[in-house]
Order: sequence, then structure tokens, then C-alpha cells
Amino acid sequence: MRSPEIVFALTGDVGRNSRALKQLRELTSLGATVAVLHLGSGRVSNLPSGIRVTAIQRPDASGPGFFASIHRRFAAAAKAFRCKVYHASDLYTLPAMRRAAGENNGALAYDARELYPHVASTAGRPWVRIFWRAVERRHIRRANAVFTVGEAIADTLQRSYGIAPPIVLHNVPAYAEPVPSDALRTMAEAEEDAVILLHQGNIQKHRGCSLLLDAMPGVYRATLVFLGGGPLKGELQRQVARRNLTDRIRFLDPVPPEGLLPLTSGADIGITLLEDTCRNHRLALPNKLFEYLMAGLPVLASSLPEIGGLVNRFEVGMTVDPTDTAALAETIQQMVDNTEARARWAGNARNVLSEFSWEAGAARFRSAYQ
Repeated sequence: MRSPEIVFALTGDVGRNSRALKQLRELTSLGATVAVLHLGSGRVSNLPSGIRVTAIQRPDASGPGFFASIHRRFAAAAKAFRCKVYHASDLYTLPAMRRAAGENNGALAYDARELYPHVASTAGRPWVRIFWRAVERRHIRRANAVFTVGEAIADTLQRSYGIAPPIVLHNVPAYAEPVPSDALRTMAEAEEDAVILLHQGNIQKHRGCSLLLDAMPGVYRATLVFLGGGPLKGELQRQVARRNLTDRIRFLDPVPPEGLLPLTSGADIGITLLEDTCRNHRLALPNKLFEYLMAGLPVLASSLPEIGGLVNRFEVGMTVDPTDTAALAETIQQMVDNTEARARWAGNARNVLSEFSWEAGAARFRSAYQ
């Protein structure tokens, strides 16, 4: 393999990051060779050809020490490659990629996949928020291209830092026709007549997972399936056992992005319940929302401005305040009972995908790199 032209860095596992995988496929379609730096394995099976992978050892430290170690390790690894472009796939690798780009006279790209100074972990911690805002301000202005996940966050970045409008790449899967499948129902051992409620993605704080457990005792003729891992999974499993909810709630292990659609298509309702704990959540349009719609599912979503606004505008489901347990249970039950409404909402999903598509975003992404 010839020397890489692009260094692509992220603080995660590239093999499980659908956004990164899509971007890497677009880069190789341009004929580029890419060196990936990530915190996953040194061998990733679902990458296109023309990509070499370097696993960065995850630091044992936490908090500020973790991010200081991340910076040093990614900067040292990137410095070894003299490339045309250094791509930071999150804020935490941005300082290292800017440093490498400066030392090697390369261009800098930055993917603001979150509104990082305002994520859930900075809520109630103003000094942490100020620190990350200062880091982003210092480096984003040096980027030759800035990408982000939605118009609301793009507008915020432009106003906050006085930069050119970022290029929006929505978190929509590449188009694929859903194929009906019983795989999810079989794996979850759900009753044939049970309505399957699907929550896919990481099981972690502020995503409504615990709130769903509180609501499920008031929901009937339905099985809730958590498809994914995460720091709260073990605790939620213990709570389900303590509450005698094992007949209503199932946990399945995560699957690679390319294996997701057939499982998602087997659900009846997709659930995304980001809690109103931070500005990032209020402006988010998460992966799972579009994955549900690609699979033709009606959606139950938080009544947040961006997510709730999209669901209501296109009439693809219902919205609710997830912290209101009674309202959450009642809304779920309404969706479970109303098969005609579910069919109508599912039919409207295509209208969303005609306006929000990865293919349109991919064209903008390729144009920026060209």
C-alpha cells in the first residue's frame, strides 16, 4: 500500500462508528489512501481497501489526565505520517490533528459530531464547559473544512466562533431497502403477538433508558428490546430482574453497523428518548432516529426542539416528555394499540429520507475533500 494521504483520527472504535465508516468509504471512492488512528483494535474487518489502521492504547487515566494522554498519543502517532489532510473525527483529537497538520504542512478537517462544550457530561460543570469551548475556539478556526451533524449545531458553531458555515452531514444511513425479518423477534424470544419496542444504541445516562423501565409496568401487549451495550446495561438488567420485568424487557448485544438494518426492521416502534439535560441534546438529530426511519418504523421521541420537531413535522410518530412516567407509559400504550396510526407514521418515513439523505451529504463531503 502506498503512503497514506489522509490521517483520520477518532476516540472510539472505527469498526463500530457508522458515521466514520461512511466517511472512510467516500474517501476511498476518491482514490485516497487513509491511515486510521482509533482506540479500537488494530484489525478491523469492515473497512474498505486502501486503509491502514493503528490502534492507540486507551489511557488508564480519567478526567483531564485521560484527555491529556489522548492528545499526546494521537499527536505522536499522527506525526509519523506526512499527509495532505489530518481529519479529527471529534473534538478530543482536534488539537493533536492540528499540531500534526501544522508540522507537516497539511490541511485540517474537523467533524463536530456533537456540540462538545454542551454535552451531558458538562452539565452543571461550568469550568469544564468553558475549557472545552476554549479548546474548540482555538482550533476550529484553523480548520480548512468543518463538518457537523445538523443545521442547528452548524448555526451555533458559526455564530459562536465566527467561522464559515460548517458542512452538514446528517447521521442518516446510506440508503438500503429494508427487508422484513423475524430475526429480532426470534433473538428477543418475544411473543408472536407482542408489539416490539426497540431502543438501539448505547445504554447510558440521559438517554431515557431508566425512564423506560419506570414506564413499562404500565404498558401491555409489548416487549421492550435494548439492542446495544453501554455503562448502564448491567445495572438495568439487575433492575429488570428486581422488578420482575424479565417477561417484558430483553437485552441483546450490539451488532456492527452493516448488520443493523435487518434487525431494526423487525421492530414495530423505534424509541429515542434523549433527556433535556444539555444544549447538545436539544439540538441533536441522533443516528438511531434515522436508522428507525430507514427501517420504516414509527418513532417515539423526546419532545426536544430538533428531534421532536422532525417527528411532528413529518408525522412519523409521537413525542413525549420522558421524565413524566405516566405520560410516557400512556403514549407508548397509544402507539401499541393504534395499528392504523403506526402504519400511517411508517408510511411517512420516506418523506423524511427524501429530505435528509446520506447520499446528499456524501456529495458535500466529497466536494470538500476534492
